[in-house]
Amino acid sequence: MQVKVYLSAKKKVEKVPLETYVLGVLAGEMTADFELEALKAQAIAARTYIVRKLSSASDEALKKKGADVTNTIQHQVYIPRKELLERWPGGADAEPFKKLEQAVAETRGLIITYNGGPIEAAFFSTSNGYTENSEEYWELQLPYLRSVASPWDKELSPRYKQQTELRQSELYAKLGLSGKAAKGKPVIKLVSETEGNRVKEVKINGVLFTGREVREKLGLASSQFTWKIDGKKISFTTYGMGHGVGMSQWGANGMAKEGKTAVDILQHYYSGASIVQASKLPMTLSS
Repeated sequence: MQVKVYLSAKKKVEKVPLETYVLGVLAGEMTADFELEALKAQAIAARTYIVRKLSSASDEALKKKGADVTNTIQHQVYIPRKELLERWPGGADAEPFKKLEQAVAETRGLIITYNGGPIEAAFFSTSNGYTENSEEYWELQLPYLRSVASPWDKELSPRYKQQTELRQSELYAKLGLSGKAAKGKPVIKLVSETEGNRVKEVKINGVLFTGREVREKLGLASSQFTWKIDGKKISFTTYGMGHGVGMSQWGANGMAKEGKTAVDILQHYYSGASIVQASKLPMTLSS
């Protein structure tokens, strides 16, 4: 299986074997400092993503460019092998590179499935202590993307707790508020929370927003946030980083540190899923 990756900065397409693509994504999405079993879990998730992507309808814009995916967060961050070899002294003999290669080699061909098909293998950086039900963020209910506990992140992740400060005028502008809704001191009221303890709905000066809308409009790290208003400044404190759906990368590393295997990690974060060889899927998916 070949993957055609559109390299955004260079504006060209690189065609590589599937496992070479998985290596590039593993390096782009997770640091080699992580435990081997966490890296293996990420490699399987990355492989699952691209197998599912290649088996579904192609994106017309990418199709015109002759590509299957981009090398950005629009799909999965991908680093070409040539760039990886230049990253560390020693190239292919460098320990970090060999560790990434080992994670890919030891999971070769493995993907995550549910009811016989590759799953939407969502992953993110850091949880707030729990992952999120898929419908709470994407409005798409998937049985294997359920809220589960992820207690490891708080202790391990440097991104667990962050602060973002905005001026009152910035807050209103970014939220698209105007008129009466953009006058005076902000009045922010929590309306509801998700099962994963994130903000589901919040009212700001009487206007209803989802937690996802506030996170994305304000550029917050997470949709679990608290706030403090001091004069004309508003400080948001966030817990976790990312959309919260699927596998937490720092949580995966925490599980690996406790001796859990890649399969243990994936079956924790993807409820009811199985880890199988892609070659065992129907020909439409494995060809």
